[in-house]
Amino acid sequence: MFFQRLTDLRVDADKTQQEVADVLNCKREVYRRYEKGLYEIPVWAVIKLAQYYGTSTDYLLGMTDEPCPYTRSKSGI
Repeated sequence: MFFQRLTDLRVDADKTQQEVADVLNCKREVYRRYEKGLYEIPVWAVIKLAQYYGTSTDYLLGMTDEPCPYTRSKSGI
């Protein structure tokens, strides 16, 4: 499931759940529940985590296996 990516990215970055919770400005227990799939992660948190880890939201959500974010076109489309 997509929430496994949250754990994998955090472990690969050598971060604790508390450190990531601090980035999201939430309690560690709330973040732990995101990682376990017990709480649905809000869109704003997915965006913030994608920026934090330098990946795409699609990768975080399991829509692609390509971790690199897409390049934006100059026209914005």
